[in-house]
Amino acid sequence: MVIPKEICILGLLIKKNLIDLFRNIVFGYIKLNKFDMNLIIFVSNNFDALITVLVLFLSIILFIKNTIAPELTGLLCVGIFIATGVLSPEKALAGFGSPSLITLMGLFAVSSALFKSGALDRVRELISSENVKTPRKLISLIAFLIAPISGIVPNTPVVASLLPLVEGWCERRNISPSKVLLPLSFATLLGGTLTLLGSSVNLLVSDISQQLGYGALELFSLTAIGIPVWLIGTTYMILVSDFLLPDRGRDKNFIKNGDMNIYFTEITIPCESELVGQSVRNSRLQRRFDVDVLELQRNGKVILPPLADRKIEPEDRLIIRVTRSDLLRLQQEHTILLGENKRSFEGINLFSDDEGSKTFEALLPSGSTLSGASLRELRFRQRHNATVLALRRGQQTVQERLGQAVLRAGDVLLIQAPLDSIRGLQASNDLLILDQFEEDIPVLIKKPIAIAIAIGMVLLPSISNIPLVGSVLLAVIAMVGFGCLRPAEIQKSIRLDVILLLGSLSCFSVAMQVTGLADLIAVNLDFIIDGMPLYFALVVIFTSTVILTQFISNAASVALILPVAIQFSSMLEISPNALIMLVLFGASQSFLTPMGYQTNLMVYGPGRYRFFDIAKYGAGLTFIMSLTVPVLIILNFK
Repeated sequence: MVIPKEICILGLLIKKNLIDLFRNIVFGYIKLNKFDMNLIIFVSNNFDALITVLVLFLSIILFIKNTIAPELTGLLCVGIFIATGVLSPEKALAGFGSPSLITLMGLFAVSSALFKSGALDRVRELISSENVKTPRKLISLIAFLIAPISGIVPNTPVVASLLPLVEGWCERRNISPSKVLLPLSFATLLGGTLTLLGSSVNLLVSDISQQLGYGALELFSLTAIGIPVWLIGTTYMILVSDFLLPDRGRDKNFIKNGDMNIYFTEITIPCESELVGQSVRNSRLQRRFDVDVLELQRNGKVILPPLADRKIEPEDRLIIRVTRSDLLRLQQEHTILLGENKRSFEGINLFSDDEGSKTFEALLPSGSTLSGASLRELRFRQRHNATVLALRRGQQTVQERLGQAVLRAGDVLLIQAPLDSIRGLQASNDLLILDQFEEDIPVLIKKPIAIAIAIGMVLLPSISNIPLVGSVLLAVIAMVGFGCLRPAEIQKSIRLDVILLLGSLSCFSVAMQVTGLADLIAVNLDFIIDGMPLYFALVVIFTSTVILTQFISNAASVALILPVAIQFSSMLEISPNALIMLVLFGASQSFLTPMGYQTNLMVYGPGRYRFFDIAKYGAGLTFIMSLTVPVLIILNFK
C-alpha cells in the first residue's frame, strides 16, 4: 500500500513539533546536570531515542505499580516500538523465536514429567525422616539437596511441591513454619544460578547476550561462580537461622490444636441449623470446633466483639477464623452455609466427590490479573465455575465479607471446584494450585525412565555438539514417547505468562542498543566509576542491579541494565562476558522483599511472615553476595 504524500508530510510535522515541544518544556523549566543535559539534547534530536526513553519510564512505572500483568506491560512496549518504527517487527519480536525461549518451553514440559512421575519422592522421604528433628537440620537438608535440583528444574514447582510437606513436618514437631520456609525459597534461588537451566532469567540473559553480539551462554557457564555462591549462601542460611528467622507460628491467634492452616471466611446460619438459639460461647462453633467469631452481621447491621453471649439467629452472617479441617467438618455436618450460598443444604454436600469436585488451596502469584479486585467484582464463581470457601493472608486478620475482600498477591484461597474447572484455573496462571491430585500423577514405574531422560538432557550438550535447545526438545519427545508425559500435558505445563514476559523483554535491550541510548548512558555515567578500582566498580554495578530487582521483576531489571553495563567493559578493561555474569547474579539476589521473587511470595503467607522479616534474614546474605560475587567475577575473567 502506498502512503499519500500529504500524510507523510503531516507525520513529519507532528514528529518535529513533538520534539520541539519536548525540548522547550525541558529546557524552559528544569535545571539539569551535565548528564541530564546530554541525555535531553540527544533524545530531543533523535525521535527513536525519545520514544525509547518514554517507553522505558512507562514500563518501570507499570512494573512497580503492577497496574497490569507484567507480561502485558512487555507486550505493550513491543507494540509501541513497532508502531513508532523504533524497531522493525523482526527485531521487536525476535525474542519470541529465540533458542533460549524454546529451551524454556521444553524445560517446563520436562520438569512437569519429572514431578508427575514421582522423581522427588526420595527427597520427600528424606525430609519426612525421623532423623531430621530440628529446624537447622531441615534447613541444611534443604540447602544441600533442594538447591542442586533447582539448578535443573524451575524453582517454582519445586517449592510448590515441597511446601505442604515442610508444613506437615512443622506441625508434627510443633515448630513454627516461619523457622524453615524462607530458607526453602532462598535455597532454590541460590540453586537457580548453578546452571543455565536453573532460572528463566538465566535464559533471558543468554538470549540478550546473543542478540548484542556476545554469543549465547553455555549450559555450565555459570557453574564456576554459582557453586561458591551456593556454598557461601548455604553456610550463611544455616548459621544465622536460629536468631534471624522469627517464630511467627506460636501466636495463639493463629495456631490452635497444632493446625497451621488458619483461614478467614464468611458463613451464613440457615433456619434449620442447630446453632439457632444458642449463644456463640456455648455453641458447637467454639465448644467443638474452636472457631473464632470476628464479626456478626444481622439485618444489615454490623455487630463487633464481644460476641460470646450473643444468641445466634437464622440468616445471621458471621466472619470467622477457622482451620481448614474444621471448616470442612462444619459444612459436612450441615451446620452452616459458606460465603453467599443461600441454598438449603438438605441432602447437599458441597464437598462430596460424586461429581469429581475437589477442595484445594491456590496461591495468588505476583502479577495475577485477579489481584486488586474482589471476588464479587471478578464474578469468580460464574467465570470459573469454582467457589472460594475461605481466604488466608499471612498474619493479617481479614474482617471484610469474603465476596468484598480485595485480593492481594500472596493470598491463599481455599477453593472447591470440579476437576475440569481446576484444569482451567491451572492453565490461566492467575492462580498457583498448591495441592496435587491423584489423577495428575502417572504410574510410578515411569520414574526411573524420567530421571534417566533428564540426566541425558543435561549430559548430551556437554559430550557432543548438540545445542542445549536440541537436547531439551529431544528430552520432551522422549518423555512423551516413553509415557512419562501425555501430549496434551505439554501445553498445560508451559507458563504462558513467563513466555510472553521473557519474549517481549528482549526488545528493551535491542532498542537501547539500536538508538544509541546504551552508549550514551554508559559514557555519561562513567564519572560514577571513573578512577575506581575494578573491584569497587563491579560492586557498584552489582548493587545497582540488586536494588532495581527488588522493585521490578528480575527479568525486567536484566533487560534494562545489561545493555548499559556491557558498555563499561572497555573502560574497566574486563571482558563483556564478565559484566554479563555480574548482572545475571545481581538479578538473582531476591532476598530483601516478598515481591522480589515468586517463591518468596509462596512461603510468605504459610510462614506468616511480616514484610521486614524477609529483609532481616536476607540483608546479610545480600551484603555478603555484593562483596563476594565481584571477587569471583575477577578471579574467573581477569
